[in-house]
Amino acid sequence: MKSHLLLAAAMFAASVATSIGSLAQERPMQTMTMRAHPLPIEGTLPSLAGATTWLNSQPLTPEALRGKVVVVDFWTYTCINWQRTEPYVRAWAEKYKDQGLVVIGVHTPEFGFEKNVDNIRPALKMFRIEYPVAVDSDYGIWNAFGNHYWPAVYVVDANGKIRHHQFGEGEYERTEAVIQQLLREAGYSGMGNDAVEVDARGSEVAADWDNLRSQENYLGRDKAEGFVSPGKPVLGKTGNYVAPRSLRLNEWALSGDWTLNAGAVALDKANGRVVYRFHARDLHLVMGPPSRGSSIRFRVLLDGRPPGNAHGTDVDEQGYGTATEQRLYQLIRQPKPIADRVFEIEFLDPGVEAYVFTFG
Repeated sequence: MKSHLLLAAAMFAASVATSIGSLAQERPMQTMTMRAHPLPIEGTLPSLAGATTWLNSQPLTPEALRGKVVVVDFWTYTCINWQRTEPYVRAWAEKYKDQGLVVIGVHTPEFGFEKNVDNIRPALKMFRIEYPVAVDSDYGIWNAFGNHYWPAVYVVDANGKIRHHQFGEGEYERTEAVIQQLLREAGYSGMGNDAVEVDARGSEVAADWDNLRSQENYLGRDKAEGFVSPGKPVLGKTGNYVAPRSLRLNEWALSGDWTLNAGAVALDKANGRVVYRFHARDLHLVMGPPSRGSSIRFRVLLDGRPPGNAHGTDVDEQGYGTATEQRLYQLIRQPKPIADRVFEIEFLDPGVEAYVFTFG
């Protein structure tokens, strides 16, 4: 789970104080029984007027939504934690859309490039999102909710009262049970008690929590951890970096001519490399070319060899791929047994901007 305030606890509504750890990724909690029980009132659905635009829908208002049960899902399209929750949100939207449920995705960006609507639209297609999406590039809706996390789900009853929230991954059966309960209270029936069956693909597949020993790590100077290239990096200026001969778990290094910025690293000359020692089934990298319409070729190695059947969805068995847009790329999905591995990506063209590694 990502926090906009990375070391803060979330406070939602005056009557509900929920302290949530600010780890970038968390193991989902065990699912709860689907037995109905009283739900607290956590607040009132605030205005959605802070949206800069809407996708898949005309603008929606709390007043127009009265009589419907509403799920508000805060997301940003590069967030791996959100991507792993999306199969459930998508399935709820489809299953209950004719039974009184309205799902609204609120896209609040983490990175600057995620503010661009032309970057958000392809994500709707990639993640098969057909429900309404409020583009919240100025954090208007985020602030109205007092939200701090990606992903965050709020469930609103037919009277406009917020009755349940879930921060981060997990508790899917519990959230769906709340949806069913509120639909029944609103007079809708016929949906049954069965949980949805999800269709998770690629990066949407749940993490292998038992083998996850590497956590999200940003590459920009402001949040980077475990960077071990020798020398002192200079912010905003080209530096020639060298990777050490060996790395300990969760250490990483640059090789070649890179510019280290506050939120990302940018490659100045072709054939620059990033090396990372990790322990996880999946390895992803948020990256892309600096401008739309350009592309950057790259090659991935695992322990110095082509990944073979450990390749991710965005590379082939020989490790080759092309970055054509700024998004999360799945580079490694290795079969068991999972062990410490050395990942290496070489960019055959200059210009790539790389933001954050995530694992699953």
